[in-house]
Amino acid sequence: MGVQDQRQVETRQDVLVYTSAPLTTPLEVTGPLVVTLFAASSAPDTDFTAKLVDVRPDGYAQNLADGIIRARYRASRLIPALLTPGQVYELTIDLWATSHVFLPGHSLRLEIASSNFPRFDRNLNTGEDQATGTRWQTAAQTIFHEQRYPSHILLPVIPR
Repeated sequence: MGVQDQRQVETRQDVLVYTSAPLTTPLEVTGPLVVTLFAASSAPDTDFTAKLVDVRPDGYAQNLADGIIRARYRASRLIPALLTPGQVYELTIDLWATSHVFLPGHSLRLEIASSNFPRFDRNLNTGEDQATGTRWQTAAQTIFHEQRYPSHILLPVIPR
């Protein structure tokens, strides 16, 4: 819990890391943060997580906000719907809200992964009930970011 240096996590092969160029002027981000992913999975259920990070000039990667979407609840938190493996879905990850000024020399970073344990519970990736399921499977995830599937983060930038 709390602020942790994310560099060790970011070296993992199962974490996608997108980093901006170092900023030349301060950038204030204040308000709700939302990540939209266009993704496919080999599993009938899986998680996608996102994390906004402030990268300092010395490399320290400070987590600011994070969120998760359990794919079975992508359309409704009350009515689960499993994935069709290989099909592309639009998924929305709520990172809640923040108010942070990225200083000159700092970079914005977005991490995308399929888990953030122990921050969020594990997912068995089988579609079984998470509390009583006994099987698990590895999920192969694909994130799309092209004109047809414009995965992105929505940042509420405050003009200066």
